[in-house]
Amino acid sequence: MTVLIVDDHPVVRAGLRALLDGEPDLEVAGESATGEDAVSRAAALRPAVVLMDLQLGGGIDGVEAIGRIRALPDPPRVLVLTTYDSDADIARAVDAGAIGYLLKAGPPEELFAGIRSAARGETALSPSVATRLMRRVREPAPVLSPRETEILTLLARGLSNKQIAKALFVSEATVKTHLVRVFAKLGVDTRTAAVTAAVERRLIRLSP
Repeated sequence: MTVLIVDDHPVVRAGLRALLDGEPDLEVAGESATGEDAVSRAAALRPAVVLMDLQLGGGIDGVEAIGRIRALPDPPRVLVLTTYDSDADIARAVDAGAIGYLLKAGPPEELFAGIRSAARGETALSPSVATRLMRRVREPAPVLSPRETEILTLLARGLSNKQIAKALFVSEATVKTHLVRVFAKLGVDTRTAAVTAAVERRLIRLSP
């Protein structure tokens, strides 16, 4: 089965190619460093599985690329392989059409099994991701809108209401309205508590 590797780090792509080349039933069809190129190569090469990172340098991100690839005629399966494991990242990837979600910290055997499962149309999840998804089913986390998540992420980076409003091209009043809703959903009453709760529940991802 053929695999298209999508990652913006050349060393990572080389390492993945070396790993996959060691498996007799897996063949690397090509590599991409950007989301746009991944969509083009997926259409041209028609791999069985696209191994997709979420954070790509420049252009569209991995989630957008997943959606575009899945919109192709007879699309390949898309398996996420990333370091990011926030609830927001997982939800966005799955909503975009990813069939599985693996973490780079996992062992090679998990990666091989995940690719084979994805090629068969079966879901492939890292154990930690599967555990969190089950926990979310049992204890649903507050659902933040895309705009609320954006504002909370900027808040976590230390931006003021005025700076957030400028960054998102909205009024300060709009920012305050969204924050009131966020506070209510998270059951907090301060900006610091909102950020802490969101990070603990993995509703947002802090930049390195």
